[in-house]
Amino acid sequence: MNDTPPPAFTELMREVMAGAERFGHRQHVQLTWLAVRRYGTTAAVDLVGEGIRCTATNAGAPGKFHLTTTRAWVELVGHHLGGEEDFEAFAAHHPELLDKHLLDRFYRPQTLAGSAARTGWVEPDLAPFPWA
Repeated sequence: MNDTPPPAFTELMREVMAGAERFGHRQHVQLTWLAVRRYGTTAAVDLVGEGIRCTATNAGAPGKFHLTTTRAWVELVGHHLGGEEDFEAFAAHHPELLDKHLLDRFYRPQTLAGSAARTGWVEPDLAPFPWA
């Protein structure tokens, strides 16, 4: 398996980090927003997932990559995508996406902590996503 992030992911990271001091939750959401806008939700799932997986592996923390969490966030951002031209407008319209605990509304903690969710896609088990 290649541990080099896709070039498109690297470019998105450069753009997000240009004005940021650290890569926190807000930057994750911004990266996802950019990916969904440019490539569509389906392609963004793969792009963001592979980019984060490679980045975690290269940082010596491959266990930090979580497939269900990554896909869920990409799908949530994709669902909320509207006509906003910049990330600040998007964030102002959807402040709930800046809550890093948002997935707790949809998943039990033990579900997300499980290896099945870490390595594969697991459907929400508390409440369905808004589009389901």
